[in-house]
Amino acid sequence: MDAYDKLLKRLTPKLKGITYKLNSYLSCADHDDLFQEALLHLWLEFNSGKLVDKTDSYILQGCYFYLRNHIRKAGDKICPLSLDFVLAGEKGEELQPGLYLKDGTAENFRDELNDKLLADTIMNNGLTEREKKLLPFLAEGLTLREIGENLGISHVMVIKMTKVIREKCRKHTDRF
Repeated sequence: MDAYDKLLKRLTPKLKGITYKLNSYLSCADHDDLFQEALLHLWLEFNSGKLVDKTDSYILQGCYFYLRNHIRKAGDKICPLSLDFVLAGEKGEELQPGLYLKDGTAENFRDELNDKLLADTIMNNGLTEREKKLLPFLAEGLTLREIGENLGISHVMVIKMTKVIREKCRKHTDRF
C-alpha cells in the first residue's frame, strides 16, 4: 500500500463526515460529489508534495476550506429552477429571474438555520442547567466578571465552565 492509500484510509471517515455536513450548502449535488471533489483535491495536493509532514487535522481543514470555496464558486453557476420557471420558458414567455428558487439570501438563511440547529443540539445534549444559563451572557458579549456577577459565581468559575462548554461543543462541530 502506497503513502496516498494510507493517507486516504486514515482520512476517509472524517472526510465523509465533512462532505455530509457541507452537502446542505449545495442542493444540486450530493455528498458523494463533494467527496469525489475532495479526493481529487487531495490527489493533486499529494502529488505536488504539499502534504509532506502535514498532520491529518491540517489536511482535513484544508479539504474543508477547499470544499467551502468550491461550493461558493459552484453555487454561482448552478441554480435550480422552479417548475413555474420551466413552464414559462416552454410557453415562449419572457423568463423572469424572480422565479429562481435560490436568491441572494438563501445561503445566508441556510447558514443561519444550521447555526440555530447546532445551537439547539448543543443546548439539549449534555449541557448542565448552569452551563445553559451561562451561554446567553457569553452571546451578549459580557465580560467574565460581569457574567460571574450575574450568576453569583467567580470569574474563574466562568472561565472553567466556558472551557467545559467548548469541549462539549467540539463534539457537535467539525472543527479540528
